[in-house]
Amino acid sequence: MRARWTTVIAAMLLGLASFAYSQGVGSDVDKAADKTADATKDAAKATAHATKKAAKKTAHATDKAVDKTADATKDAAEDTGHATKKAARKTEHGVDKAADKTADATKDAAKDTKHVAKKTGHGIKKGAKDVGHGVKEGAEKTADAVK
Repeated sequence: MRARWTTVIAAMLLGLASFAYSQGVGSDVDKAADKTADATKDAAKATAHATKKAAKKTAHATDKAVDKTADATKDAAEDTGHATKKAARKTEHGVDKAADKTADATKDAAKDTKHVAKKTGHGIKKGAKDVGHGVKEGAEKTADAVK
């Protein structure tokens, strides 16, 4: 019986040894899992921080781009406005010059027309005088012939 008890006790010790060993392996696995969890948590924090930093940089770059675009648009609008004003001024000046030249030409044409009309009137008057003089002479000759 003693051998039996020795076998039972040996079996128990062997069982306890394997149980103790399994607890040691289990605690190593738990430690490894904790380390993995910690590493994962740290990696998640680092990723979140990097993402936040990248988002801030992107937002800042976008703001700068928007400002530059707005400035360029404003400059282009000012340049266009200036060019439009300049074109309007030049057009107005051209219209004024053309109107002045038209008025001068009209005035010159009116003078020329007046001059021609005067000459025509003078010619008509002279022609009428000549005709009248000829008629008068003819009438006098006729009167002398009739006498």
